[in-house]
Amino acid sequence: MSGHWIHLCIDMQRMFAEDTPWRVAWMSKVSPAIVEIASRYPDQTIFTRFIPPLRAEQMPGAWQAYYRKWQDMTLDRLDRDLIDLVSELRRFVPPARIFDKMTYSPWISGQLHRVLQTEAVETLVITGGETDVCVLAAVLGGIDLGYRIRVLTDAICSGADDTHDATLKLLGDRFSVQLDLLETETFLKKAARAR
Repeated sequence: MSGHWIHLCIDMQRMFAEDTPWRVAWMSKVSPAIVEIASRYPDQTIFTRFIPPLRAEQMPGAWQAYYRKWQDMTLDRLDRDLIDLVSELRRFVPPARIFDKMTYSPWISGQLHRVLQTEAVETLVITGGETDVCVLAAVLGGIDLGYRIRVLTDAICSGADDTHDATLKLLGDRFSVQLDLLETETFLKKAARAR
């Protein structure tokens, strides 16, 4: 592994793991791989959380229509404890950190990028969900900002198998100069050798 890296884990939250309209069944399957990375490298782990608004009207533009469709997922209706990380990951905070976001991408506010630049981070190791939504937004934004990306294919998940597979194909085919697709065990071996 060359350069300083951060494990960026996307939206492994209770509202996606539990019985809600946004439940991602595959989340439980990828959790052990994510726990393995976070347990070995908690100080190099950043968890993002997708935070819904209190009401649809608090969001700009097309987000209002989105939250009118998913009104049960706004904070005036949703149990607020469900926005927290799943319990098996929450225990790593601190030293792991949490960055909250209200959009698919974690880059919009600029805060995460500023922190990573201050820490001289060059590589992002991406895990979490969903592959074809928030993970994709994190990956493409990270590429645009110049980070080397490593997507751990057995540590990301989606609620839709077809678009999960299509997203991995797209990333592997079109972004191979800036991105690596690899499994968690392979990454952990490389990271251990680089210590």
